[in-house]
Amino acid sequence: MSSSNLNVAIIGSGLAGLCLALALHQQGISCTVYESRASPLNIGGAVMLSPNALRVLDALGVYSTVKQQGHNFDTLHFRDTAGTLLEEYEFGSKDKYGYQGLRIFRTVLIDSLMSALNKTGVPLHFGRKFSHVVNESADGVTFQFADGTTETASILVGADGIHSTVRKYLHPDLVPAFTGMTGITAAVPTAQLQLPEGYHIPVTIVHPTHSAFVIAPQQPDGSQVLIGRQRRLEGPEPSREAWDALIADKASSISFLRAVASDASFPQFVRNAVSEINPETINVWPFYIVPRLDKWASERHHRVLILGDAAHAIPPSAGQGINQAFEDSYMLALLVGCAGKVNVGDALQFWQTYRQERVDRVLALNKQIDLRRIPGAGAGREPFNLGWLYEQDFKKDVEEWVASRVD
Repeated sequence: MSSSNLNVAIIGSGLAGLCLALALHQQGISCTVYESRASPLNIGGAVMLSPNALRVLDALGVYSTVKQQGHNFDTLHFRDTAGTLLEEYEFGSKDKYGYQGLRIFRTVLIDSLMSALNKTGVPLHFGRKFSHVVNESADGVTFQFADGTTETASILVGADGIHSTVRKYLHPDLVPAFTGMTGITAAVPTAQLQLPEGYHIPVTIVHPTHSAFVIAPQQPDGSQVLIGRQRRLEGPEPSREAWDALIADKASSISFLRAVASDASFPQFVRNAVSEINPETINVWPFYIVPRLDKWASERHHRVLILGDAAHAIPPSAGQGINQAFEDSYMLALLVGCAGKVNVGDALQFWQTYRQERVDRVLALNKQIDLRRIPGAGAGREPFNLGWLYEQDFKKDVEEWVASRVD
């Protein structure tokens, strides 16, 4: 099939779906985005973007915009409660990687991508809840929405998150696994902390018995910080109703954050941080994982695909979930743009193999970072080496693979 007569249906207008739509448009490929919600996604909180993802956004022409709307930084520190610097973790560097790290509110990033997409004329339909695939053939795929209407496309891509409905077509029995951990976060004014002069943030403060306490600046001027801890939930996975109740119980989350105030070994600015918390800023993030999947695309006709959290949900330890979804989307668009030059099945196998290898390395990196945050787990830590993560040239890698197949 030729890329010039393709049309791609994207289920989900989150960050991965919007990135994919922009990347496909850049390749001259027609696409349409369908979103089940009635309006753009707004689930609060901020995300961390590292050079690998920022290079993608730069290629799509949106980096210069988002750079001005978030907090730019280079390193995250790990310190003990006495203030001793234990380790530095690079999240970016203009000199070394071409980009500083960027912490930006998810809604601001979505709005920026949405604005860029609107300028392209790519259709985005809200209130269209995907139901199931009706039929897949060598000519394309027909799929149905919850209201009974159907659409047809050359390719259907599920960018619909960890609880993906599109994924059920490929893996009907898969259920994401709850890790037992949740992130409890809030946002407070930076001035409230009264940080010592020269104290570097973002920082993870490691405690010998408590879960680590994280402080990360937000807003372009760093005038606000995220504060957070990880909380383990004992027992079986909560029901949907129990999750709703837990998320709604702001007082319990605030109490959990404030538990550090009773421990005098934490520095005074941590106790200041939890002294005043606006309940409206509380976020509860349950951590789910998807087991390693043998296929991200339908096997016979290769017309139904999944990417991002639908294919490989990554716990947030290394802050790479969104970054890896952007990599997925950009590389997929590059390869779809080569349709007609290479066999589509071979291209998708290359894409999944390449992407899975990087996801596996990110999961290993997560374990390294968890060792820094888990009380009493200091042994066996390996030094960070992040060049493989931040310096990859995805366009070059795709071009070299395509050239090897054509030759």
